Amino acid sequence: MKIEIASDIVCPWCYIGKQRLEKALKLVGGEFDVSIRWLPFQLNPGLPPEGIPRADYRKAKFGSLERSKQLDARVIAEGKSEGIDFAFDRIERQPNTTQAHRLIALAQENGLGNEVVNALFKAHFEEGRYIGDPKVLVEIATQCGVDGWPDKASDVSKLEEEVRELGISAVPTFIFERKLGVSGAYPPDQLAGAMREAVK
Repeated sequence: MKIEIASDIVCPWCYIGKQRLEKALKLVGGEFDVSIRWLPFQLNPGLPPEGIPRADYRKAKFGSLERSKQLDARVIAEGKSEGIDFAFDRIERQPNTTQAHRLIALAQENGLGNEVVNALFKAHFEEGRYIGDPKVLVEIATQCGVDGWPDKASDVSKLEEEVRELGISAVPTFIFERKLGVSGAYPPDQLAGAMREAVK
């Protein structure tokens, strides 16, 4: 069972979706020999490399900080049920995620994709670390045992274009066996059902 996940590190629903997929994989038990591949998808490809203040970004996106906080409250509640302690108040800058996606791609070559994705999500959403900072990315690469960062990392912009050409416009999107796509952080039982459906 090949599972591909179009995702962005700054997408809280992608973090929730990752946790739910892990539960779904437990539900299907040994039914499938699963391989997971993370696909790059930037929610904000136009952000400058140095990012922008998060408050400015949220105001521009949602009209006001009050509206942004209401949406965050819902995500915080959903996250708690998946063991995620979202700390939006700690995030000072909205990062450009180009370099984070390059790190994920290199990590996957090392067989460490899931570990790095998890570390990036945790750093951004729970620890409020700025994942646009080259030093933070070096720390995460080292912590996860990724060899050759950043020198051996390749450009992922072409791969991201290919992901968009598949018709993907929202994340997370889970693609099972290149037959069935599910867009959204669905409950584990529905993700497990989609896996079974894909092999019929």
